[in-house]
Amino acid sequence: METEDPRRRILINGLSAGLFSMVLGSRESRADAVYSEQAAQLPPGQSIYRLRGEVFVNGQEAKLDTHIGPNDHVRTGKDSEVIFVVGGHSMLVRDNSELSLKGGEQDGGSFFISALRLLTGKILAVSRNQRTRYITSTATIGIRGTGVYIEAEPDLTYLCTCYGKTWVGARNDPHSRDLVASVHHDRPLFITAHGKTGKNIRRAGFRHHTDEELLLIETIVGRTTPFKVPYEGANPYLSSSGNL
Repeated sequence: METEDPRRRILINGLSAGLFSMVLGSRESRADAVYSEQAAQLPPGQSIYRLRGEVFVNGQEAKLDTHIGPNDHVRTGKDSEVIFVVGGHSMLVRDNSELSLKGGEQDGGSFFISALRLLTGKILAVSRNQRTRYITSTATIGIRGTGVYIEAEPDLTYLCTCYGKTWVGARNDPHSRDLVASVHHDRPLFITAHGKTGKNIRRAGFRHHTDEELLLIETIVGRTTPFKVPYEGANPYLSSSGNL
C-alpha cells in the first residue's frame, strides 16, 4: 500500500504561512519547495506559476515566461512538474505526463477550455463555471466548477472528485456511467478498460494529492477551496491507497 510521505505533508502545510524551515535532502527539498512559498495570484498575461525539470509546450522547452493557450500541448519529463493557468482553469501537472488542450477565446478576451485530453500521467485541476470534458484512454469526465485529480494509464484511470460534481463514463462501455457529488474527496473511482459490461467504474481509495495543493492552484487564480484548509472533517489521507 502506498502512503503519503509525512515529511512532504509537513512541508506543504507551510503554504498558507509561507514557511520552509525543515532541512531534507537536496532532491526532496527541491521537489517540495514549490508548495512552501506564499502563493499569490498570477499577474495578467502570465501562464506558468512554477516549473521544475523538463517541461515542454508544443514541443519547445518551457520557461517561466512561456505562454500556454487553450489549444496547446504540454508534456513533462521524469522528476518534472509544472503549475499553470489557462483562463479560469488552474492545473498542476506531475512528472511523465502528456496532455492536449482544446478551447478558444470568449467575448472580452478571456480563454476557455472545452476539452482536455490526458494521454498519460497525473493532473490536479480546478475550474469555475466552465463546462469541460476531461478525456483519458478509458474515461470521459464532465466537469463544471470542480476540483479533480486524475491519473491516466493505458487501461486504467483514477479519478478523485475533490469537490463539486463530475459525470463519469467508461469510453468502451456505455453501460458504465456515474454521477459523483463530492464535498471533500468523497468517492474516488477507477475507470477500467476491460471489465464486465456495466462494471467498468469501481470504488477506489484516496491517493497522491493534498488539500494544500488544491489551495495553491486555486489561489493563483484568485480563488480559494470551498472548504477550510486544513480540513476539519474526516481525513481522506487515512484511507487506503486505492490499488487494484
